[in-house]
Amino acid sequence: MGFTRVRNRAIWAGILSATLSATGFLLATASLRGQEPNGPQGGAPPPQGAPDQKPAPPPPPQAGVSISVEAPIVTVDAVATTQHGDLLMGLKKENFRITDDGVPQTITGFNAGDSPITMVVVMEFSSRAYGFFASYAKYWADALFPNLQQRDWVALETFDMKTRLEVDFTQDKNEVRNAIYHLYFPGFHESNVFDALLETTDRLKDVKGKKSILLLASGIDTFSKHTLDQTYKELRQSDIPIFCVGLGKVFTNAMELHGSNRSEINFLQAENELRTFSSMTGGFAWFPQFDGEIPGIFQQVASFLRHQYNLSYTPTNGNDGKYHKIKVELVAPDGGPLTVLDQKGKKQKYVVYAREGYQAPKGVGVGD
Repeated sequence: MGFTRVRNRAIWAGILSATLSATGFLLATASLRGQEPNGPQGGAPPPQGAPDQKPAPPPPPQAGVSISVEAPIVTVDAVATTQHGDLLMGLKKENFRITDDGVPQTITGFNAGDSPITMVVVMEFSSRAYGFFASYAKYWADALFPNLQQRDWVALETFDMKTRLEVDFTQDKNEVRNAIYHLYFPGFHESNVFDALLETTDRLKDVKGKKSILLLASGIDTFSKHTLDQTYKELRQSDIPIFCVGLGKVFTNAMELHGSNRSEINFLQAENELRTFSSMTGGFAWFPQFDGEIPGIFQQVASFLRHQYNLSYTPTNGNDGKYHKIKVELVAPDGGPLTVLDQKGKKQKYVVYAREGYQAPKGVGVGD
């Protein structure tokens, strides 16, 4: 099971491969006939009286070892906001500083354009708590779509014991909304959120665009094949931001109203896990208690994605196969601290959201 764009890429790759193979065959045939490709048959005759020219012998092989290094390019999507959540727009390349394992880097690519959103909505849809989380995920997800534009791409997945692709990537938002409306009866009691996240990030690896995951879940995992540590390790290597909307607080509030003494420890742990998923991937996590908070949350999700700054650099030591920590900071053009003022001229604190690191490849090839 995969996304449409991944399938399309495979089809076009096959067509391109066939085209290149045919071209290679024609060139080889032309060479055997003594013809120049795309030229007259037989080629141009040599000048009369010209001495026979023998091809120069190939140069002798050089002794020693040759090393080829392919330097990776690291891309980082960053969002900057004030302490109150107001987006900082209009920043330039010189307003950013990136360190890679503490070493300052030279930013070679910068883009602040408004590109389409490519998002997978991942919803917990299990029978846990008599379907409480499934019903709230359905109800809240509908508030996302007024914040999407026609050019945006969205897909829908649900999970209980298994992850299901309900709607592949489409620009028809009504198709996704109708699929949500027709989710009637949750299946299994399990809630395998770790597996769902890892399966989704794996499917998104080859999908182009400003891709992201919107997760609506309690965050409690019951039966995943992957452990929490394995999930953290995989997500640390991902460049896909995860935006989490936790369903736990509204549930524990409802239990308290009915006099339940249900322990909140599991939900507090789940909140911490969702926050970590978001922070390590450059996303954000919300834990609403009231329905009235939902429209504002999804408006923030769309705004974050539309106002990301795309930064890229070639790390000074990026071929060691190790995990590298990234830190993105805001600076003034002269390299000093950046000062942000509100409308009244008062200084504002700010926050930068970006993924925390990446797994460097081993890109050194050695040959004789």
